[in-house]
Amino acid sequence: MRILVVEDDLLLGDGLASGLRSVGFVVDWFRSGDEAERALEGAPYDAIVLDLGLPGRDGLAWLVRWRARGDAVPVLILTAREALESRVEGLDAGADDYLVKPIALEELAARLRAIGRRARGRPETVWRHGALEYSPTGRSARWHGEPVELTAREALLLEVFLASPGRVLSRQQIQDKLYGWGEEVESNALEVYVHHLRRKLSPRIVRTVRGLGYALGPAEATERAH
Repeated sequence: MRILVVEDDLLLGDGLASGLRSVGFVVDWFRSGDEAERALEGAPYDAIVLDLGLPGRDGLAWLVRWRARGDAVPVLILTAREALESRVEGLDAGADDYLVKPIALEELAARLRAIGRRARGRPETVWRHGALEYSPTGRSARWHGEPVELTAREALLLEVFLASPGRVLSRQQIQDKLYGWGEEVESNALEVYVHHLRRKLSPRIVRTVRGLGYALGPAEATERAH
């Protein structure tokens, strides 16, 4: 999942970004609503972690603005405002979850995964595709029942394909999910990761659509390849 963190506190924002990256998320962190607004226009985020006490325009005002224009990216409010009225106001404004600081990283990560599942319409915690089983929680894969060791980036790429079964994804669409702002992307990195998935799982797990990009292979083909 690619996450947008909007938090003006330097230490907390850095801690959130570093912590979420350490458990497998791609994270962009900005300290104002204006910066977050520009980021939303240029990247396909899976969820937003939003502080309410932002400089200038309040975080709640930004949430109302995004929802009014039809932006459906799930939003998790993370704030020091613990009053019942604030919780109700945030949820009624369009937030998908509301947490009060301080929060354990493990719970924040779990809640982000949960709102991601709801947004994709896939409530199951283990995704199955033919002979493949994949758990986004532990970033773990099993092929014909046997565990397969994947690097963090390989697991994220597999998750991108599994989240959009049957859909052809362009090179840019895939890279937008794998890398945050400012990360250097080597020219052949995507091809290398696709090659690794095919080698570790099946040559048919990812299919190349010439001139368009890549797509998840048919489940029936993966079941036959063993």
